[in-house]
Amino acid sequence: MTDHPSDPILSVENLSIHYRGTPRPAVRNVSFTLGRERLGIVGESGSGKSTVGRALLRLLPTAEITADRMSFKGIDLLRASEKDMLHVRGAQMSMILQDPKFSLNPIQRCGDQITEAYLTHNKCPKREARARTLDMLEAVQIRDPERVYGLYPHEVSGGMGQRIMIAMMLLTNPSLVIADEPTSALDVTVRLQVLGILDALVRDKGIGLIMISHDLNLVRNFCDRVLIMYAGQVVESLKASELDNAQHPYSRGLLAAQPRIGGGRGTLPVLQRRPEWSEPVEASS
Repeated sequence: MTDHPSDPILSVENLSIHYRGTPRPAVRNVSFTLGRERLGIVGESGSGKSTVGRALLRLLPTAEITADRMSFKGIDLLRASEKDMLHVRGAQMSMILQDPKFSLNPIQRCGDQITEAYLTHNKCPKREARARTLDMLEAVQIRDPERVYGLYPHEVSGGMGQRIMIAMMLLTNPSLVIADEPTSALDVTVRLQVLGILDALVRDKGIGLIMISHDLNLVRNFCDRVLIMYAGQVVESLKASELDNAQHPYSRGLLAAQPRIGGGRGTLPVLQRRPEWSEPVEASS
């Protein structure tokens, strides 16, 4: 039976993350569910949004992770062994990082890296894996996939490198992709192209997507729902189409601080933070 798009593939209840040697948690009581949809998580640097993404993949060895529930397709991510997580990471849940320069191995050809990632989770002849890699490079709109397959990371542009990363993360047909600022290192034109490719692949494959970003315009136009984080907690959750109707003072401050094309040329307001925003709040799913 095929899952309905609204059926949750990920359920998180009261997730808290505390790094060793720090006086207070980096993330506090974060709760949300995710179906086969696009969920944006936004906030300033240090708000905890990337920490949440890495916690889902259990990539925080120096942090204490607690939650009432952190379930992915029936798998208890909190109690899963490292051996079990090896079958989750890359195969069922993938992460696209911010800058391909720091994600790709500089001494290995791009195509070989994608093929290796596929073979890690799928037993098949290397020739078949190579063919699948070429097909995926074509799917992310890379012209002449054969040539690009043999290039080293320093020989490709930033936009092409990010497409290569998207190809690597989607080749295994994961159920969930976490995209952590996947276009912030790209110029505007290439950014739109990469987002269009990612959007089409997510829709065609029915993948759940978590888009981590500080760009409100991006999540407004690209996502279905948005979580707004401040000081390690979710202060507001709403539909992306209703982002301009956000009510929390922090959300309103973020919106007001955005420059707008055709808007006034006066000084943008500075966000005035309040101590009570750091107090525990209850977030809706």
